[in-house]
Amino acid sequence: MSAPPSRAGRLPARAAAAVLIIFGFLPIANWIRGGRDWPRYGGDLEMWISGSAIAFGVGVLYYMLSRRSERLWRDDALHPLVRRWTDRPRLTTTLLVLTSFALYVLSALWVFNGRPLLVDEVAQLFQARIFAAGRIAGPLDPAPELFSALHLVERDGRVFSQFPPGGPAVLAIGVLLGAAWIAVPLCGALAVWCFSAFTRGVEADRPGVSLLASLLFAFAPYMVFMSGSQMNHVPTLLGVCAALLALERATAPGASLQRRSLCALACGLALGFGATVRPVDAAAFALPIAAWLVWRTIRNRHELMPLIASGIGVAIPVALMLWFNARTTGAPLLFGYEALWGKGHELGFHAAPWGVAHTPARGFELVSLYFLRLQTYLFETPIPSLVAAIVALLLVPALRRIDGVLLAGSAMLVTLYFAYWHDGFYLGPRFYVCLMPALALWSARVLPEWRARWGRGASYRIVTSTALVSVLIALVIMTPLRAGEYRSGLRTMRWDVDGAARRAGVRNAIVFVRESWGAQLMVRLWARGLSHAEAQALYHFVDACALERGLSSLERTGGSDSVARAVMLPLLADSARVVRSPFSVDSTERFLPGAPYGPRCVRRVQEDRAGFTVYLPFLVADGENVVYARDLHARDTVLLARYPSRAVYLVRPASDSEGALPRFWPLSRDSLRATWASTESP
Repeated sequence: MSAPPSRAGRLPARAAAAVLIIFGFLPIANWIRGGRDWPRYGGDLEMWISGSAIAFGVGVLYYMLSRRSERLWRDDALHPLVRRWTDRPRLTTTLLVLTSFALYVLSALWVFNGRPLLVDEVAQLFQARIFAAGRIAGPLDPAPELFSALHLVERDGRVFSQFPPGGPAVLAIGVLLGAAWIAVPLCGALAVWCFSAFTRGVEADRPGVSLLASLLFAFAPYMVFMSGSQMNHVPTLLGVCAALLALERATAPGASLQRRSLCALACGLALGFGATVRPVDAAAFALPIAAWLVWRTIRNRHELMPLIASGIGVAIPVALMLWFNARTTGAPLLFGYEALWGKGHELGFHAAPWGVAHTPARGFELVSLYFLRLQTYLFETPIPSLVAAIVALLLVPALRRIDGVLLAGSAMLVTLYFAYWHDGFYLGPRFYVCLMPALALWSARVLPEWRARWGRGASYRIVTSTALVSVLIALVIMTPLRAGEYRSGLRTMRWDVDGAARRAGVRNAIVFVRESWGAQLMVRLWARGLSHAEAQALYHFVDACALERGLSSLERTGGSDSVARAVMLPLLADSARVVRSPFSVDSTERFLPGAPYGPRCVRRVQEDRAGFTVYLPFLVADGENVVYARDLHARDTVLLARYPSRAVYLVRPASDSEGALPRFWPLSRDSLRATWASTESP
């Protein structure tokens, strides 16, 4: 066991508590006009008040009962568990890691059906399959619009994901194992191991805090659901937790120079790995870690070697990422995001790739939304989830070793995403996943800090009982409800494409996937050489039939790039007048009141009403020698000519009713050609 940690000032803890109170309880987002708000705030506030009252009331009742019967309260009740945690660290940590891994696998398979459900997941799985095949990019089809997807970059005859390579590389491990879904649960379990070992070091004199923090980290619903997904946030969290563990070992009192240097190298490698997955998140923790190592070197020149080792560790994975960029986008510092969306995708206050411009006011709005959501999604307790961490931050007399770095990294993460334009809401505020180490650790400290301030009397017993009741409600009621909510959503993305194709006897075939008219317009805009940002603006602010007419004229003449911009961008002149389409079931399509709709536009609206689906699940489907392509009507002739002997199918639901799953409909080549040969004006 290491010596009790040294202590520093407490001002950062008070500042962190103030941030959590202001943004975690006040509806700042609702006070800022013209942007996103949190319409659930009123309901959440009522739930916090009523839920806290219930938990507190039961806690008081239990305290009163415990005064009558000593068997209901023993101060040393958990001592055997804490002692086992201390005496058998390898066994207890292994049990914790294996249990968490099993829970994350259950989340992946039962809640998410082992499938990518968000476009980000699909794009990264697409890239993971490319990596698993031994390539860094896939060949671009001669008719790319039939196979395009939102987050795929098509450049110089190749196609690849917009995301940094680390996330897809992690998924590629699962692809090679025949189970892509297992990669993120594995990262989550490894993150639990790293965090547990980290807390054993920083809380060496308080093993109960280490145990509770590890349990909160491993079994927080936010962590469980995110670890069951195929998003790249948990692999990044693994990098951060591994870096914190290595930093704790590298700066431990009494460690040899060789050990400190090796641990610093591991710290750098972990941060570098995190940077290859999510550069912003890794940078948020790398900067304060680097600053602390530099400060230690200034104070003691013997710390120079660990500083250099950490820099080498960071450089190795980052160099691989820059090499990947150079081989894909053509420049080491040009990431796929920017290649696809332009400068508007970067951090800062400027025009966004789509939607309103990002301003400091919108940044505060997003920070407010993220913390308000954390209050619910972090622990799913009836008491707001941030309360325990806030109280501990207010009570702590001084910071412990590593606390300053952990708080600084967390603050940097919040600051960087304050300057980022996109609202990252999926399974909770996903951009804040790397706050888990700080939130779990400080939440676990609330009971010992309360005990240190006010002793083991009535208030301590009531607080402890209230916390236990709150956790019990989360485990028995709230978390199962959330799991059911997630399990029932995004039904089309969960559809087993390959299984349905086998049951329908679809093999050695071309399958055209009927998407909405709006989705077809979007990929046709890309095919004409318009950037993704330009296409987004046109789609959201121009009448759909006007887009159809403009694209049809360009496709007849072969116009693209500058010619396409000259034809399409002037259509934005009427952007202030367009409204949501009253004709289509696709709520994203736009209509200019009074604009004429010709036969082709009317047909497209009718097709939408007959039922459409999304192409994304088919992008990563396997099938038995089946080509899945987007249905673009006459453009489909390209594939009919390429595969003259294959059967042809159309995939769409039988109706536009909510929840209707797609079906395979056999098609006749002759009838298709006859339909496409007929001319009708847009």
